[in-house]
Order: sequence, then structure tokens, then C-alpha cells
Amino acid sequence: MLDQKQYRIVKNLTRVAAPLLLLPALAFSATTYERARVVSVDPIYEIISHEVPVEQCREEQVRYSEPVYARGSVTGPILGAIIGGAIGNAVGHHKSNKQVGTIVGAILGGSIGADISRRHRAASAPVSYRTEQVCEVVREVREEERLAGYNVSYVYAGTTYSTRMQRDPGPSVRVRVSVNPVN
Repeated sequence: MLDQKQYRIVKNLTRVAAPLLLLPALAFSATTYERARVVSVDPIYEIISHEVPVEQCREEQVRYSEPVYARGSVTGPILGAIIGGAIGNAVGHHKSNKQVGTIVGAILGGSIGADISRRHRAASAPVSYRTEQVCEVVREVREEERLAGYNVSYVYAGTTYSTRMQRDPGPSVRVRVSVNPVN
């Protein structure tokens, strides 16, 4: 067992001796920084694609009918009601069936006659064309070149090396030189 005085001596020796033990390792593995001559710098570009919304408009001919303000003839519905009533009356066998058939036939005939008259008026309505601007939003893909970095070649101690860097280093580049012993 060490007494207090001996313990302090061993502790102080350890503080002094430990760094001394590391000196040989540090002496054989030295790292320094130097400058190397740059022989070429080539920019690296990459193509970036992105979508952009773009409004596209065009002129288009559109057909439209002038509104018909005059009320058409009532001849079609009346004629349809008379023909429908006559057919409904002819189909019925008993007196009550003939009355119901006449009423139903007249209503259906009048409706059919009105439809025919409306179609005839629409077909005879004046048709015009007008130019309208029609627009829609489409997505276009746009590409652009962007600088991504530089391929740099440099010479150090007679040997040419290459690396990729974020910016142009200029005429020289800083290099780390590390020497380690080989057993």
C-alpha cells in the first residue's frame, strides 16, 4: 500500500510520463497542410426539371341560335289533341272507357304536337357564330441547367490527383499531408 506521499509522487510522474510515451507516435505520424498547383477546373452542370402552370388561350368559333321571341302557332298542339282524342275514343269499348281514352289520347296528342312545333321553330331559328376566347391552365415542364460543382485536378509532389469541389479553388488548392510509418 502506498502512503500519501508516495501516491502524490506516482500521480505526478504519470502526468509527466504519459505525454512522453505519445511523442514517438506523434513524431512518426505527422500531419501538415500545404498548397498544390491546380492544373484544371471543369464545371459540372446538372439539369433540373420542374412544372410550371401556364394559361393557354385560343380564339374559337361558337355556334348559337338567336332566341325566338314570337310564340309559335298553336296548330300543332290542337291538331295533336284532336287526333289523339279520336284514337283514344276508337280504342275504348264501353262508354266509360271511350271517355277516358278520349281524354288520355287528347292530352298525349297535344303534348306530341307541342314537341313537334317546338322542334320546327328551333330548326328554323337563325343560327349565328361568334368568336369567344377559351382559356385553360396546363402544366409545362421547364428544364434549366444548374452548376453542381467542379471537377478539380491538381499536382502534388509530381502526382496528379482529382477531386470534386463545391467552388472553383483558383490557382492552388490546400492539401493535407499525412506521413505514417510502415512496419
